[in-house]
Amino acid sequence: MTNRIKIHRPRETVADLANIENTLHKRGYNIIAGTDEAGRGPLAGPVVAAAVILPHGLIIPNLADSKKLSQRQREFLFDEIAGSGAICSVGVIDNETIDRVNILRASLLAMHKAIMSLEKNPGFILVDGNFTIPNLDIPQMAIVGGDAICDSISAASIIAKVTRDRIMDKYQELYPHYSFSNHRGYPTKKHLDELEIFGPTDIHRKTFRPVEKIINKSLFD
Repeated sequence: MTNRIKIHRPRETVADLANIENTLHKRGYNIIAGTDEAGRGPLAGPVVAAAVILPHGLIIPNLADSKKLSQRQREFLFDEIAGSGAICSVGVIDNETIDRVNILRASLLAMHKAIMSLEKNPGFILVDGNFTIPNLDIPQMAIVGGDAICDSISAASIIAKVTRDRIMDKYQELYPHYSFSNHRGYPTKKHLDELEIFGPTDIHRKTFRPVEKIINKSLFD
């Protein structure tokens, strides 16, 4: 069973955010997981997805789409979520797999891994974006902008983002000539300049155009 719904309503109040989950609870879905990913746009590093099951009725103040939070706010909320009794898991798909299957499929694979790693089996899954997760025999709903209007997806977006940032911080130690702890692999001017000077590393996504361009250029130099 797979459902898809597109919602474009902006984030308003905590009560508004709880509506989707509360409606599902009233329909008998007692274990609801929200899932989201971080890292679709970077030129380097993995895509990371998180799945989060929040205790029913739990309110964590200031939950929001991770992209709208500062790093300090994300780190604080990461600890709040982890210590709240929520069930959390992550799925990580590396750059080589991204190059092999494309970033959309890799993102859905990461979400699949995150869901399958949960300590409890969810009865319903809320997925951020346009697509539900393939090969799961669990009812799902895809919500456009879900990370801005749904608590469990907001929590998943924060877990995924902080986890990926920490992975990129470790890559900074392996590749000190790159500023991975600063740009996290995203195509900033600094990162593009580094690509021109140093060339791609083992964690760069070779099929992404700026990286592919550098590789092709080196072949003809």
